[in-house]
Amino acid sequence: MDARSERNAVPLAVDLDGTLIATDLLWESLFLLLRRQPLCVLFLPFWLLGGKARLKCEIAARVELDAPGLPYRQELLTQLRKDKADGRHIVLATASPKKFADAIAEHLGVFDEVISTEPGRNMASGMKRDALIEAFGDGGFDYAGNSRADVAVFDAARRAIVVAPDRAAARWHAVNGGELLAAPQPTFRTYVKMLRVHQWLKNSLIFVPLILSHEYFNVPLLILCILAFISFSTAASAIYILNDFFDLGLDRRHPSKRNRPFASGVLSIPFGFASMLALLAISGATALLLPPLFCLVLLAYLVATTAYSLSIKRMLLIDVLTLAGLYTVRILAGSAATMIGVSFWLLAFSVFFFLSLALVKRYVELRSTVLPAGERIAGRGYRAEDQEVIAQAGMASAFSSAMVLALYIQSSAVRELYDMPWLIWPLCPIVLYITIRMWILARRDEMHDDPIVFIISDWRSQLFGLLGALLLFTAGF
Repeated sequence: MDARSERNAVPLAVDLDGTLIATDLLWESLFLLLRRQPLCVLFLPFWLLGGKARLKCEIAARVELDAPGLPYRQELLTQLRKDKADGRHIVLATASPKKFADAIAEHLGVFDEVISTEPGRNMASGMKRDALIEAFGDGGFDYAGNSRADVAVFDAARRAIVVAPDRAAARWHAVNGGELLAAPQPTFRTYVKMLRVHQWLKNSLIFVPLILSHEYFNVPLLILCILAFISFSTAASAIYILNDFFDLGLDRRHPSKRNRPFASGVLSIPFGFASMLALLAISGATALLLPPLFCLVLLAYLVATTAYSLSIKRMLLIDVLTLAGLYTVRILAGSAATMIGVSFWLLAFSVFFFLSLALVKRYVELRSTVLPAGERIAGRGYRAEDQEVIAQAGMASAFSSAMVLALYIQSSAVRELYDMPWLIWPLCPIVLYITIRMWILARRDEMHDDPIVFIISDWRSQLFGLLGALLLFTAGF
């Protein structure tokens, strides 16, 4: 008997969470449950009192798993398929609930047997080891695992396959050996993507009240704006992480979002959850250095963005109106941090301008998604036939923002603030150029689905934005 035949004569038990898939189904199913039935959060402590097995089974009973969409570790899966073709007995041995384990086993078609968590029996660590020894004998099986919970099973296995190990599993492998299947390690760029650092550009709106009041060189006010920017940026990153947790299934079906750190499994959900709490702590601590009114605005922002992630993003038109409002909230945050008042004109311009950007975002999503007639885009309230209405509303909002700006330029407030108000008039065509060009490129399918990413990468938008800022600065002297 050759080495391959000898190996295939020994059953292979494979762990699921972190081993066969680059994620943890308990965390995934928990956020899926909270997205669909938020009030179930009240039952979680009572389920946990009944043991971890009950918690897993109660959650699994209320959600459906998208087995085909999970981030499988392809190197391991390829090996399993080869072993299956050679006639090897393969067992899925997992602490995930039976409902999920059976769905994955049925989808993959490589497992002969499933050992999983059931009510009253959490199939992890020692309990999994005992079940495998009872079935195959001590040292009568090979085992693929990844974590501290798998060390006890490694010790009882004939041979260990250590996949994407955590620290405990890596230490075990260093001492005892076995096959190692490493996973891609997160890079600095991975953490930047997690935080969505490019989205911090939106928070520069906090500086708008300071700039429009010509307090450019007022150092105390500038420091307050910087603190507000830090507070909002860390809070926004925390909410983006939370949003990623709720949208894991949707992101994995998206051509580009599937590469996000949590959807792809490059970063773990527990790490993301800890990061989210740390970011919220930084945001709250920074907010305490600012006026109480700013803390109220920040709280309102957190509530609104969380509501958007949970449900509003799936509501027709309410979603884009909320997005436009969240942009405007950033201006109000700058006002609250510095106690500089903002005018009706500024808020009106902000709502119309950013409503146009929110609508172009939805328009591009619809253009880039192939949908049967009458079917909604995944996770949104829009259908393919809504494209033209969205485009018309977006263009109308763009022109409305320019109209509000024109009326503001002609008002008495401008003559009081600016020595050369005529220099501000070119802002109207600049606004129209930036917004209309976005819509033209969107119709040509040449626009990124995120307007912020587009502006960051588009030198023409940057040039005209810089020109507008220069005109405003010059007009004040």
